[in-house]
Amino acid sequence: MIETGQIAPDFTLPADGGGEVTLSALRPAAVVVYFYPKADTSGCTKQAIAFTEHLAAFEAAGAKIVGISKDPVKKLDKFRDKHSLGIHLLSDEETDVCETWGTWVEKQMYGKKYMGIERSTFLIDGEGKIVQVWRKVKVPGHVDAVLEAVQAL
Repeated sequence: MIETGQIAPDFTLPADGGGEVTLSALRPAAVVVYFYPKADTSGCTKQAIAFTEHLAAFEAAGAKIVGISKDPVKKLDKFRDKHSLGIHLLSDEETDVCETWGTWVEKQMYGKKYMGIERSTFLIDGEGKIVQVWRKVKVPGHVDAVLEAVQAL
């Protein structure tokens, strides 16, 4: 389980639009890494749009944003284009990064258990240290709370 104070585990994942993003290569910027269950679903869409709407404020505070899901890159491209998203969306189809970061968890819906991504957000400072963790995120107001934490760095 990822905790505050530890160095964020590095990763390289395929990104929307082609290419890859490596977490450590984003330094010395602070980085918001958020995990979301599935592109183009209601909550995930609201969250991605909210991060996009606040992107200029995050950038002004010196932070970059990456969203990670299990969706293939083609689906991420469609999601980005459909909603005019301005943040990097990364594909973790094998769930290796999700497992390392503790966001690939057992869930339950209508009495049925299954594995899925727990909506979670991690704030990483410019030295690669995790400074804040939000787990079991509820979308309303979340982006504002993350922005406030970034501006306090």
